[in-house]
Amino acid sequence: MTLRGNRPSSPDRRALLVGAGALAATAALVGCQRAEAPVDEEGRVRLRFATDWRAQAEHGGFYQALASGAYAKRGLNVEIIQGGPSVNVPQLLASGAVELGMGSNSFIPMNLVAEGAPVKAVAAFFQKDPQVLIAHPDPALETIADLAGRPILLATASRDAFWVWLKAKYGFTDDQVRTYNFNPAPFLADERAVQQGYLTSEPYSIEQAAGFAPRVFLLADEGYPSYAAMVLAPNAFARDNAAALRSFIAASVEGWRDYIQGDGQTPQNRAADALIRKANPEMTKAILDQARARLKANGIVDGGDAALYGLGAMTAERWQAFFEVTSEAGVYPPNLDWRQAFTTQYLPGRG
Repeated sequence: MTLRGNRPSSPDRRALLVGAGALAATAALVGCQRAEAPVDEEGRVRLRFATDWRAQAEHGGFYQALASGAYAKRGLNVEIIQGGPSVNVPQLLASGAVELGMGSNSFIPMNLVAEGAPVKAVAAFFQKDPQVLIAHPDPALETIADLAGRPILLATASRDAFWVWLKAKYGFTDDQVRTYNFNPAPFLADERAVQQGYLTSEPYSIEQAAGFAPRVFLLADEGYPSYAAMVLAPNAFARDNAAALRSFIAASVEGWRDYIQGDGQTPQNRAADALIRKANPEMTKAILDQARARLKANGIVDGGDAALYGLGAMTAERWQAFFEVTSEAGVYPPNLDWRQAFTTQYLPGRG
């Protein structure tokens, strides 16, 4: 059982680089051309925003802004295009099929920089990446370090993502890795096994399937520096639609604030959840409620940099920390200009 529809918890780097290559190849063609977004018959700027997976609580703030009219009152006509197993956000951006896209973690914009693709993260609505490691309940397991020597079930893409950080920080070794195919059965069958997951998904599904609350380690609470739920914008689009981009981010800030602070019972929260469930019927009220509660309890949206600078915030210090650990592990060349992965100029109060 999985709540994420077999969603990989980390990106397929090869697939991302295909999209990055397409963006880089078109940069010379579009870099000097205007890239104004179209407007509808009411004069509102039309924006298509592609999410990283099927509709769920992890996208709740965007659906909240849509349901509450936060986008509309700022002169925007926003269409949320849900992702899925065959959706590649960088490719959609490269082809012009969408104006904005969602980045699941900091590897995505950094990979785009490595390929010379003209796109940046312009906001990060998850201050903590919800990536977790899940173990059976065991009093001996107090920190992630205690997982040394245990078999760890990882998806292929994860080995080039957060596993790099785990090895660097804790000395984990590749001989611990077992293949994770988004089926909890191997984990449930081995009390020593550890499984990757998403804070808002697999812990709940395991508890429902197995009848016990697993031990959950949120990597961000141990220093994992990745952002998540980022808004990605092509450079040319941001340049030529700065006011619309600022309005989209401001409305999304409003949406995420209301979605997290609400309990799912207010009319606006119910309307947002209704949009999610209409787009993805697999989502039940129980799934959405527990996911929102975990986002709130763990400060995923309003903790970290957001507590100091507001929702959606990013800092150069966090991006540098992410780059340093990944480049030292050989993921990126040491001379890569990591500053090209993001910009804060479109966040509320900037510009």
